Amino acid sequence: MDKNRKAEVDAALEDVDFEKNNYQVEFETTAGKMLLDLYPDVAPGHARNIIGLTKIGFYDGIIFHRVIKGFVVQVGCPHGNGMGGPGYTIDAEFNAKPHEPGVLSMARTQDPNSAGSQFFVCVARVPHLDNQYTVFGKTADDESLAVALGIGDVATDGNDRPHDDVRIESSRVIVTPK
Repeated sequence: MDKNRKAEVDAALEDVDFEKNNYQVEFETTAGKMLLDLYPDVAPGHARNIIGLTKIGFYDGIIFHRVIKGFVVQVGCPHGNGMGGPGYTIDAEFNAKPHEPGVLSMARTQDPNSAGSQFFVCVARVPHLDNQYTVFGKTADDESLAVALGIGDVATDGNDRPHDDVRIESSRVIVTPK
C-alpha cells in the first residue's frame, strides 16, 4: 500500500478558492512544457486533487508509464508501473465534457470511485471514455497540446511503456485572480 498523502494534500489546499481564482497546472516534461487549464465547474474534487498533489511535489520525477498512439498518454504512478497512487481515492465526477485531443481525465480501476493520482491526456477523440471517466481539464494552448501529441508518438514496448522514459521533471500550480 502506498503512503497516504491525503493530509499533505489537504494542507496544501487550504488557500485554494475557485470563486476568487483560476488555476492551471504546469508540467515541465522531458518532452516540453505542458500547461493545463482545470475545470472546477464540472469536477471540483478532481481539480482540487491535482492542485494539491502538484503543490506537494507528488508528480516531480514521475514517468509517463502508458503511452498508446492515437489514444492517451498516462502518468501519475509513483512506481512507474501503473499500480501506485497517493494512498487514497476520490469519487468520480462524470460530466458532459467530451474526451477529445488535449483533454485531461482521471485514470481509475474498474471501480468508478478509485481514482487517485494517475491521469491521462487524450491524444485523439475517444468517445467510448465519455461519461465513464472524469474530465477535469484540458491543455491550455497549442504548444501544450503539441507536447501531449509528441509524447503520444514515442516508441513503446508491448506493454505500452515508452522505450525511453518521458517524465515530469517539475510541476507547479499557477494561480490567476478572476
